[in-house]
Amino acid sequence: MAMTEITFHFNVGDRSAYACRLLRKATRHGARVTVTGPRETLALLDRQLWSFDPIEFIPHLQLHPGATPGPRAEATPIWLVEDPSGLDRHDVLLNLGTTLPAGFESFEKLIEIVSMAEDDRAAARSRWKHYASRGYPITRHEAAA
Repeated sequence: MAMTEITFHFNVGDRSAYACRLLRKATRHGARVTVTGPRETLALLDRQLWSFDPIEFIPHLQLHPGATPGPRAEATPIWLVEDPSGLDRHDVLLNLGTTLPAGFESFEKLIEIVSMAEDDRAAARSRWKHYASRGYPITRHEAAA
């Protein structure tokens, strides 16, 4: 199995709105994405995905800790989960948290979204160092201003 490709998106103004745009693009291309982060962040993203685009629905579901994905979940391209470890059905993991996402190495691609807040940037530097020290290929992307 190839190493997980990691992309950092830096200087993002609104992380949830940026994630919505990325997820809309991903679903248009047929990608299956797992989004991870703290419960509050995922709840906010869930609400924003319902209202992000008035004429286009971004299919997603929030999988709560301990829940077993059923047939409906299997057909849904975007999953919002606090702990992505053990999930091997999606190719892409989108991290909205500030810590290393559990089980990231089982995904083909990991996308890290980093705001302009100094604490978020410091946490991202720590994650970058972790990935780099283990030889993961990392790409840096500057979000458009």
